[in-house]
Amino acid sequence: MPSVSNVAERAAELRELINHHNYRYYVLDDPEIADAEFDALLRELQTIEAEHPEIVTPESPTQRVGAPVGDAFAPVTHRQRMFSLDNVVSLEELEAWQARLTRVLEREPSGYACELKIDGLAVSITYENGRMVQAATRGDGVTGEDVTANVRTIEAVPLVLRGAAPALMEVRGEIYMPVSAFEELNARQAELGERPYVNPRNTAAGSVRQKDPAKTAERNLSIWVYQLGHIEGGPDLATHTETMGWLHDLGLRVNPANRLVADLAGIEAYVAEALAQRHANDYETDGVVVKVDSLADQRAAGFTAKSPRWAVAYKMPPEEKTTLLRDIQINVGRTGAVTPYAVLEPVFVGGVSVTTATLHNEGEVQRKDVRIGDTVIVRRAGDVIPEVVGPVESLRPAGAEVWHMPATCPFCGNTIVLPEGEAKARCTGGFACPSRLREYLFHFASRGAMDIEGLGYKTVDLLLREGLIADPADIFTLDREALLGFEGWGDVSVGNLMAAIDAARDRPVARLVTALGIPLVGGTVARTLARVFRSLPALMAASEDEIVAIEGVGPEIARSIAGWSADPENVRLVEKLAAAGVRLVDPEPEGGPASDLLAGVTMVITGTLDGFSRDGAKAAVEARGGKVVGSVSRKTTAVVAGANPGSKLQRAEELGVPVLDEPAFSTLLERGADALPPG
Repeated sequence: MPSVSNVAERAAELRELINHHNYRYYVLDDPEIADAEFDALLRELQTIEAEHPEIVTPESPTQRVGAPVGDAFAPVTHRQRMFSLDNVVSLEELEAWQARLTRVLEREPSGYACELKIDGLAVSITYENGRMVQAATRGDGVTGEDVTANVRTIEAVPLVLRGAAPALMEVRGEIYMPVSAFEELNARQAELGERPYVNPRNTAAGSVRQKDPAKTAERNLSIWVYQLGHIEGGPDLATHTETMGWLHDLGLRVNPANRLVADLAGIEAYVAEALAQRHANDYETDGVVVKVDSLADQRAAGFTAKSPRWAVAYKMPPEEKTTLLRDIQINVGRTGAVTPYAVLEPVFVGGVSVTTATLHNEGEVQRKDVRIGDTVIVRRAGDVIPEVVGPVESLRPAGAEVWHMPATCPFCGNTIVLPEGEAKARCTGGFACPSRLREYLFHFASRGAMDIEGLGYKTVDLLLREGLIADPADIFTLDREALLGFEGWGDVSVGNLMAAIDAARDRPVARLVTALGIPLVGGTVARTLARVFRSLPALMAASEDEIVAIEGVGPEIARSIAGWSADPENVRLVEKLAAAGVRLVDPEPEGGPASDLLAGVTMVITGTLDGFSRDGAKAAVEARGGKVVGSVSRKTTAVVAGANPGSKLQRAEELGVPVLDEPAFSTLLERGADALPPG
């Protein structure tokens, strides 16, 4: 019988062999052995580890599928923000982006890295000393969800890097479902008589957020790595292209379609080729990403509040198909807006089978002269809601019916009106309209709001039909026993829903503000309001002047919030939420600011500082009670300008906002607001 040491050596040898062949298969696309031989190596390792569990390592290829994750995905703060990209939709806009970039750098960049824009789910993956330790979704760019257990199941993601890896490295990639895998999945769904999945992108995203990693493993997901984020140690890299080559050598999947071009003409040629080959790959693309290749030029170009100046996404034009418009119906949304939509003969467009498409409003229906019975052109791009572009008039049948907005709401019988100065008609029934209430409740429970898993349209419809809820507050007082009485609802499903509702009671105030659907208040504004007021009652008690004084909040938003807060129905709703145990107040930040030296001070930091990283400078200001924002306005107290400050310095000078160099910034941190220059 072999000794444990010999068995451990064989297991280590097998792990090394399996990792090598995974690299050949997934990264180089050049396998050295047949699938059967690979499977034999994996089975041998599985047998050894089953007999000797004491020698199993977390990075072993056998350990990709672990235990199911908990009821919620833990939040992960990215070491470096995952910015979104600005979009362009024409070559003229692409040329304008390149011209702006040249003005910022005062010369044309030395080259551009062009990449296919993969239609998948963006993630960050962290490696410590070459071993994968964490994976997170992009989230809002600052905070994502911990999906480590699920991403570990993806064979194309190495658990251990090759060669000399740095002490700490975070990479960004796009997880996707190959088109072939998607088609196989839907074929299985059809065999089982189950509903088919809509498209590869949404299916990949849903697969990564499965509670059970074993289900993720079944989906045959893959990844393309497109960027290096935070790094500690490693080589001195000068360009993005060099960086991607290094990541490839470490065993990470880098798309072979990536290309370095010299100038704008090279970019446009790459775009033309990508458009021509749009459906040639086994993965979906929705555009081209163009990046300045030089990392020094990237640092010099810097960022806007939302996006890097040194990169842009060229969005491919939407795809269009023709189909029959069977009917025009209306939907009442959560704000009472009435939207007509087309009921279509099913048509496959933009990677999705489309049966309905928006018609926006009655004016658009009349302007486009779309009639029931027409053959119409349907357009869809990416995740955009399909729309009817217009009719094919040459195919219009005799008697095609002209459509008009009904005078009364078909859901509640109340009058439909078109307010003066608005394009959208509105139902006057308030939340007595079941369609509006349904949409409002679905929005309230959605992932971007209170994130109550299991409370989708089907469950909302059941609860409304049975009279168990009439407003969002009723969700938190649902009777468990009443749910158990419904067909298909057992202890597990009811327990999961009640647990999700209990978890939602303690969501941050920003999430609650988003969920309440105050007109003009989305997630970004809600987070800004919550940082300032820290409680819903304080926000509702604030005057318009107090609200409009907040950076990033305009007069229309302030007026909307004040009007919403004064409505007695909304006051009663908030009182019911409080009585149901929903959190209305955020706790103070842990420990609070270290001091109040910079209380009331609003700073903008631009350019490169020698003694501070951008995050470090921001943290230093916030630790002293100040605030750092992304754009310069008349309300800005001062601008800290390092090397290559860009347009923010010019804006500060135009507005007369004081500008600090790095020594003056250090003095400010030591002495507080008294060290600010007059201005």
